[in-house]
Amino acid sequence: MPFWKTNDQAAIDRRSSLINRETAMFRLNDVILLLVIFSSMIAGILLPRFGSVFQPYPLYLMMFLLFLSFLSIKIDTVWQTFQHNSRAVLWLSLLKLIILPGAVYLLFRIFYPSYAVAALLLTGISTGVVAPFIASLVRADGALVLVIVVISSLMVPFTLPALVEFLLGQTIEISFTGMVQMLCLIVFVPILVVELLRRLIPSVLESLMKWRFPVSLIIFAVINLGVFSKYARFFQQNPLIIIEATIIAIILGGIYFSVGFLVSWKEPVKNRLSSIICLGNVNNVLVIVFASEFFGPLEPTLSAMYMIPFFGLILPLRLYQRIKRH
Repeated sequence: MPFWKTNDQAAIDRRSSLINRETAMFRLNDVILLLVIFSSMIAGILLPRFGSVFQPYPLYLMMFLLFLSFLSIKIDTVWQTFQHNSRAVLWLSLLKLIILPGAVYLLFRIFYPSYAVAALLLTGISTGVVAPFIASLVRADGALVLVIVVISSLMVPFTLPALVEFLLGQTIEISFTGMVQMLCLIVFVPILVVELLRRLIPSVLESLMKWRFPVSLIIFAVINLGVFSKYARFFQQNPLIIIEATIIAIILGGIYFSVGFLVSWKEPVKNRLSSIICLGNVNNVLVIVFASEFFGPLEPTLSAMYMIPFFGLILPLRLYQRIKRH
């Protein structure tokens, strides 16, 4: 260490170096994940016979994916954070799960009705479990984001089916109880298993953490193969749907960013960034599985295409954070 650097400066340098390494790795993982997502989606469409082998498994694979995702989340930490930020947590949860999904649905009903249901599902789903890590990359309030991840995950099995029933109940015939049961099975079983293992065999969780990313990639690929092979004929007859869904996904990402920014305008910068992350980094893979069970091909397609704005939001978040810092 050069003699002119104090211990505090050296610590800051080490922390910055660690963040830079994590950011570089995250970008590499982004590229790998996007390649896996879109190549498996295309394979499911072009090779439906091969993909049909995996059609019975997306539901169970989604449960295992959420199990892997919740390995790094401790409920005790979440509860402590909630006690210190209860007002912000309740407001963001209400906005995320009720107000914004309803508003987006009505907006699309007016301007683009064919995607209204898909937009409702994507907007009303829980915040993605990778959101706290994204918060750390842009120096947002990671603790607040973590609480929203857990609360929205626990609430979405009830709020999303209720929204679908309330807004679409007159136009489509879908079992409200069936939707609730499916989402409860997908969300609650993995959380309970993680908590049991954390208390009984914590060493197992540490071992699984080392393999979480490559195993998650395999799960993503198999889910896409199973889901998109189911709608292969539709996409072969309507190839422009994928481009259209990509444009809609980017528009939705812009809406989430704008709303998150506006509702936290008077808050500190890190809280503004947290609001945007809570709204914009959604659990779109869960929508792929859920939508493929109860809806048509547009809904899972839009959710798959949302992978682009999901990671693309990091760029304007970083830019805004740097501007405000300087």
